[in-house]
Amino acid sequence: MKQIKLDLSNLDQVFPDDFNSEQIATAKTEFLKILSAEAHKFYQGKIQTIPKAGIFGFNWFNVWYTPGVSKVSTDIRDDNNFSFELSNRGNLVGVVSDSTRVLGDGDCTPPGGLGVMEGKAFLMKYLGGIDATALCIDSRDDKGNNDPKKIIDFVKMVAPSFGAINLEDISQPNCFEVLDTLREECDIPVWHDDAQGTACVTLAGIINALKLAEKKISEAKFVLIGAGASNTTIARLIIIAGGKPKNIIMFDSRGGLHKNRADIKADKRFYRKWELCKTTNPNRINSIPEACQNADVLIALSKPGPDTVKPEWITKMADKAIVFACANPIPEIYPYQAKKAGAFITATGRGDFPNQVNNSIGFPGILKGALLVRAKKITDNMAITAAKTIAKFAEDRGITPDNIVPKMDETDMFPLVAKEVARQAIIDGVARIRRNLDEVYNIAKTDILSARKTTQHLQEIGVIKTPPQEMLNSALKKAIDKVKLY
Repeated sequence: MKQIKLDLSNLDQVFPDDFNSEQIATAKTEFLKILSAEAHKFYQGKIQTIPKAGIFGFNWFNVWYTPGVSKVSTDIRDDNNFSFELSNRGNLVGVVSDSTRVLGDGDCTPPGGLGVMEGKAFLMKYLGGIDATALCIDSRDDKGNNDPKKIIDFVKMVAPSFGAINLEDISQPNCFEVLDTLREECDIPVWHDDAQGTACVTLAGIINALKLAEKKISEAKFVLIGAGASNTTIARLIIIAGGKPKNIIMFDSRGGLHKNRADIKADKRFYRKWELCKTTNPNRINSIPEACQNADVLIALSKPGPDTVKPEWITKMADKAIVFACANPIPEIYPYQAKKAGAFITATGRGDFPNQVNNSIGFPGILKGALLVRAKKITDNMAITAAKTIAKFAEDRGITPDNIVPKMDETDMFPLVAKEVARQAIIDGVARIRRNLDEVYNIAKTDILSARKTTQHLQEIGVIKTPPQEMLNSALKKAIDKVKLY
């Protein structure tokens, strides 16, 4: 068996030579899952708290704590805005979830979301220079039903401790009510990354994919499979960005969304879906193969695959078809299958395939920009601006069918997104403070580089231990053996 490198850069080359494309894709998924479980056990999670202020002797605890800190408390009491300057609130995000729709695994029980929420906090720090904490909550009522009002009340109660709230992995329809209520009733940004984040990054990818395909968003025909928080928000942003509602056909588990869907109209909880029923799919198409006929773009955010999206659907699409299969952890169709069926550009939510259309390239910069001007909310215009900035950054450094969006290691993108989001927040009138935009960029970049240098230093001095090579080798062997049994 070939040895896997610590940085996992040779992952595509370590599987048996007789493995076909499907076996390699399956083995990669199994390896990453097995290694993830072992690595999380090794580190006992992936987030810790360390001081940001100096400790120059134990007498300084009289400054950082009692009696000196009394002055901080009374200053904030007299003007709550001082909480952003005298505490970490201005750079702190609460990652809130009831864990009812974790990735493609569904309801994982309240603590089951901790891996993802800690992951979110991890990415915020490393990519955006933002501190964050995971808050997995129990939203069940006395009858065992998940109550959106419990989430709303919780966020309102903890909001004074945070500069922003990131909602995550909340099942529909509760996610719609939670986000829309909190966006209006909280005085800090409440961001639903599954909805707004996914939509923002997807739009960035669509912008560049359409450029390479030499097509206009105003003329393109879209098929969206899945009608959850992600795709409903994607559809809304596509329309705001110039897409025509008549050119959009969306499907949920019961068929196409259109004016005749009395089941959606009758259930007021699904008001976001009903809005799209009224404006999209005027021909009331209920068949995905029919909808795919001459479609330019297919966006799937539904049930993990790899056979949720059928190759024969893609064969019906227009020339230079664009296929985004973004379910996690397994895309609805593997990229190689989509390409074989005729797709010009493919994208997934995973980093081990070309074109990772993943929230991770969006939310760190978006939230950082919002925090640096103390925005009261993140508007749709701010999300659109972020999408265009991400797309433009990629275009300026060069795009190809296998490279339409930036990657996580393109550090300069994140402070640029922060700068442009801050600019739009000021324009939209939701910024508490006006900052020089070059200052926003410089602060964001400094914080990001500091987070990375700190992590690297902790690794170098052994505070963060290096995982043993045997852990990687064992995970690889287990993955290979499992695939051989299929």
